[in-house]
Amino acid sequence: MITPKTIDAVQEMLADQGYVCDRALGTVVFLALKLGRPLFLEGEAGVGKTEIAKALAAGLNRRLIRLQCYEGLDASSAVYEWNFPAQMVAIRTAEATGAASRGALQAELFSDEYLIERPLLQAMRPDENGAPVLLIDELDRTDEPFEAFLLEALSDFQVTIPELGTIKAPEPPIVILTSNRTREVHDALKRRCLYHWVDYPDFEREMEILSARAPEAAAALSREVVAFVQALRTEDLFKKPGVAETIDWAKCLLALDVINLSPDVIADTLGAILKYQDDIQKLHGSEAKRILDEVKATLEPV
Repeated sequence: MITPKTIDAVQEMLADQGYVCDRALGTVVFLALKLGRPLFLEGEAGVGKTEIAKALAAGLNRRLIRLQCYEGLDASSAVYEWNFPAQMVAIRTAEATGAASRGALQAELFSDEYLIERPLLQAMRPDENGAPVLLIDELDRTDEPFEAFLLEALSDFQVTIPELGTIKAPEPPIVILTSNRTREVHDALKRRCLYHWVDYPDFEREMEILSARAPEAAAALSREVVAFVQALRTEDLFKKPGVAETIDWAKCLLALDVINLSPDVIADTLGAILKYQDDIQKLHGSEAKRILDEVKATLEPV
């Protein structure tokens, strides 16, 4: 697919993949594509940051390469590793047969045949459909040394393998970085990127999202679900439910053939929207009924 030429085209492309975004997010995605800049997305967990990369890759018909970050992630795990078991088999075979000289064996062992490509190296390789979408997910989980390495890799879009030399991307990948802001990411890395804070959507936007992701849900039930989840986000909870939880809850209610919310239904399905026992405990009994009564009082009849 040709890269969208306008902001409206970006929003339409994402909507075709079931991702509803507002004008501000559509604008920053458009600019990232047009300028070839990495896009850094911050926001609470479950607001749809990862889904943007998935929708973008599907809409552009590009390969999606995901680097899931974690504490202790280092350059070798993100770029490449050598297949040591296969190399040892080749060494033993060569010793047993005497078929290869030392120099020839070394050249063979450190060739592409024994190279295990990790996400960053994969993103540097040419692709017939165009540069892939590289999703660097939950960057805030990594350590600062990896941030420094990533800063260099994203500056030149190239990586160096001592045994093979420098590998440079023929076309820079489309880079999406996400963070749940469990810690601050260094300013130097942020300056390389376009930045956007992905917030919880308002009522109308979340209704659009739920309609796109769970179209079989009746309008009345969807309105109650969205209004209840939005009310929960104003409560003093350890982990507020994101859009992902809204969609999951609606699908759970549909599976149970629920037509309208009730205190009993909410109590039975709280695990779909709240993931911590302390939060679930707060909503048991009269508290859930109070919130539901307030929600229903504010909703106009469909």
